[in-house]
Amino acid sequence: MRAPETNHDPEALALRALVWTLAEPIRARRLLDVTGLTPDDLRTRAGDPAVLSAALGFLEAHEPDLVACAGELEVSPAAIVAARGALDA
Repeated sequence: MRAPETNHDPEALALRALVWTLAEPIRARRLLDVTGLTPDDLRTRAGDPAVLSAALGFLEAHEPDLVACAGELEVSPAAIVAARGALDA
């Protein structure tokens, strides 16, 4: 078992959450549909705070995904929500 993640840098956490989201094709398609992002957006702008915020907002809007992602990343759901707030600031 891994040690819990202690790096709560908003961008790093958002990138990890984006990778988790894209790992499952149905969830990835839903992300694109809900956010209006395209695969090209993700390829060229994955580090853009607006794209990262959109990905976290997608998770925040669907609690089962938020909780599952947080569990996989070994952070609290609140840490993901806080990262989105920091990216939006």
